[in-house]
Amino acid sequence: MKTAICYYSRHHGNTLKVLEAMAGEGKVDLIDVTARQAVRLEAYDCVGFASGIYGFEFQKAVVEFARQYLPQGKPVFFVYTYGGAKGTGPKAVAEIARERSCPVLGEYSCKGYDTFGPFKLVGGIAKGHPDQRDLDNARKFYREIQTHHSLE
Repeated sequence: MKTAICYYSRHHGNTLKVLEAMAGEGKVDLIDVTARQAVRLEAYDCVGFASGIYGFEFQKAVVEFARQYLPQGKPVFFVYTYGGAKGTGPKAVAEIARERSCPVLGEYSCKGYDTFGPFKLVGGIAKGHPDQRDLDNARKFYREIQTHHSLE
């Protein structure tokens, strides 16, 4: 299964760490949504969208990327990391997927070290995350998507 995961990961690189663990499980191209590049998601069997939670939602660059490039009917999944709260998670990207009749294969989330805003004053929250267990669970999630998708 050829997969693209379109992501935004800054600050501590939490989301990228999770995606790199997943990428070790198969044919995965990681696409940084901030890189200026021509993208053809039609060539992939499924597409993931990934972000840290910023202001209680996916980073806006990921949402705009999905709006611009997500093909009609393409199977999708969502991955996100968060410090304190999951917020609305992938709600905005999931809405775009729904509008384009894209089946949702699932979502994976875990804690990520966060020093944004007031959290910096206390040395951050969710220290040590994503940890080995988080990364193992991310690998398991992606393997399950591969298995489920290949059965269809």
